[in-house]
Amino acid sequence: MSAPLRLAVIGTGRMGRLVSQLAPDRGFDVVATIGADGNERGRGITRESLCGAEVAVEFTLPHAAAANARACAAAGCPVVVGTTGWGGDQPAVEDAVRSAGGAILTAANFSVGANILFRLAADAGRLVRRFAEFEAQIVETHHSAKKDAPSGTALAVERAAAAALGKAVPVASVRVGSVPGTHELIFDAPFEQLRLTHEARDRRVFAEGALVAARWLVGRRGVFTMADVLAE
Repeated sequence: MSAPLRLAVIGTGRMGRLVSQLAPDRGFDVVATIGADGNERGRGITRESLCGAEVAVEFTLPHAAAANARACAAAGCPVVVGTTGWGGDQPAVEDAVRSAGGAILTAANFSVGANILFRLAADAGRLVRRFAEFEAQIVETHHSAKKDAPSGTALAVERAAAAALGKAVPVASVRVGSVPGTHELIFDAPFEQLRLTHEARDRRVFAEGALVAARWLVGRRGVFTMADVLAE
């Protein structure tokens, strides 16, 4: 039986704790846990603090993700970034990772079902484009503590559908209660309606997917997404 992979978990919030809880049963040994204390602008992420981790999973906040990813690249540790809402900084971070010869994997959503939804959105958009009577709309619902709106997943669905339809798709965001995440792509015509829906029933699905991505990323160099993982 192969030895557990050494994992660093960056972020001690709800998602970081879920990753740490699931990791031992998924073939990982959590060798480092890095929270916000002492990690302003990624300064707490070093070769020493990573404790020999072969890969890191980052779930923090949008304002911290870019610096954390850069710090992982500088320390020579591949990183899976589960934080969303930091996309404006992503191109520069990806360039830094490439320059450092490192590896980064990002995704709007780490669940397998959500990534299948992205593909279905493109396929449906190509078919619906032929029929002018259909209007498209995306509705996403998350827990009231979620920081970004629209969600990264909703934006990914929109990009896939819009590219196929040849026009933008409106996105409505709902923040209420403790909903893990629901995304609906709706095509509405006068006498019928088509809905493609992904519903996350437990946040563990995102932690599970991040660990799948982390195992896949070990030993690779470059910039990747969950689509690369699913392609294999």
